Amino acid sequence: MRLLLAIMWVLHWLPLPILGRIGKFIGSILFIAVAERRQITLTNLRLCFPKMTEKQRIAIARAHFQGYARSILERGILWWASPERLRRLIKVTPAVPTKLAQERPTIYLCPHFVCLEVAGTAITMAGPACSIYTRQHSELFDEALRKGRLRFTTDERNLLARNAGIKPIIRAMRSGRPFLMLPDMDFGRKESVFVPFFGIPAATLTAPARLAAATEGQIIPVITRFQPHYRGWEVRFFPPWENYPGDDIEQATRFMNAFIEERIQEAPAEYFWSHKRFKTRPDGIPSLYD
Repeated sequence: MRLLLAIMWVLHWLPLPILGRIGKFIGSILFIAVAERRQITLTNLRLCFPKMTEKQRIAIARAHFQGYARSILERGILWWASPERLRRLIKVTPAVPTKLAQERPTIYLCPHFVCLEVAGTAITMAGPACSIYTRQHSELFDEALRKGRLRFTTDERNLLARNAGIKPIIRAMRSGRPFLMLPDMDFGRKESVFVPFFGIPAATLTAPARLAAATEGQIIPVITRFQPHYRGWEVRFFPPWENYPGDDIEQATRFMNAFIEERIQEAPAEYFWSHKRFKTRPDGIPSLYD
C-alpha cells in the first residue's frame, strides 16, 4: 500500500491526459486479469441491458474497468493537487448550491459513478459537508483517504461512522452541514425495499426518503462524469426534488431508482457495474451471480 500511495503521489504531477491514458491502459489489463469482477460486471449488464448485443456489453464492461482504474489514479490529483489546478479541472454545473443547502437540511444524493470522489471535493471546496466513512483495513490508506476527504474541511465530525446509525446524520443536517449520500448499493434486506432497477427487483435503501422526511429536508442530486478528451471532470447538480418523499416511502424509492437509471443511460460505462447490485434476492429467488 505504501508503494501504491507513492506511485499515486508521483503520478499526480503528470498532465491529466497522460495520467488518464495510463489509467485506461491499466484498466484494460484488469479487465482481462480480474475474471470474477469482469463476470459480475457482464452479469449486471446482461440483466440491465438485455436488448444489447454481447459485443456491446463487453465494450461497456471494458470501458467501465478503464474508467474505474482512471478514477483510482486520478484520485491523487484530488488529494494533492493545488486548489487552482482542481478548479481548472472540475467543471461544476451550474454551481455548488451552497446557499440553497443552508436554507434547510440537505442531502446531496450521489449515485455510484466511478469518479464520484470528485463530487465530495467540489462540494467541500465550496462549503461544509459530511459523509459516511468506513475505516479501511490498511492504516496507511485509511490515513490518506481521511486526509483527502477532509482536505478542505478539517472538522473530523464531517466523517460519520457507518455503525453510528442515523442520529449523527440528522444532527449534522440540522446543524447546517449537508449530507453527501451514496444511495445505490446492495446492503442487504435491512432498511431496504425491493423496487425495480432496470426492471430487476433490487434491494434498495429507503434511507434517502426516510432522512428527508425526518428532517423535513431536501434532496439535491449530484452526478459526476469524465469530461471528454481528458479535460477533467464534470460535477452536475440537479434541482431539488419537489414534494419528496411524500407519504409513500416505497414509491419515493422507486422514483430515486428511476432517476439513477436515466443518468446511467447517459453514460453507461461510468456506472459502478462491478458491484453485485442484485446480490440480495427476494425469498425463493436464486442468486443471479452463481
